[in-house]
Amino acid sequence: VQLQACGGGFVQPGGSLRLSCAASGSIFSRYGIGWYRQSPGKQREWVASIAAGGASNYADSVEGRFTISREYAKNTMYLQMESLKPEDTAVYYCNAGPVSRNGYRTYWGQGTQVTGLQ
Repeated sequence: VQLQACGGGFVQPGGSLRLSCAASGSIFSRYGIGWYRQSPGKQREWVASIAAGGASNYADSVEGRFTISREYAKNTMYLQMESLKPEDTAVYYCNAGPVSRNGYRTYWGQGTQVTGLQ
């Protein structure tokens, strides 16, 4: 399975973006999904996820501003980002599939850059 992320870009403070991640196979209906991000010089951090059972969870830093979702018919997952801040600047990665021993799900997208302007 391959994941293809897109939708990043430059955004003014308070602006919105929607990231998409398309899968080459029908995995979103069977497994949980997640979004992560990584800023320069920092470790990759978890942003949001939907468990296989359907429960959504968000990092405190994005709670109330970001929404994770998935569309089975299109094999696509999304991250709707509102009220963006400069500190949201990062490369965003989608993650899906069965959970591996390292705690991450098996499949990763290639990352899409989100840059919050000052």
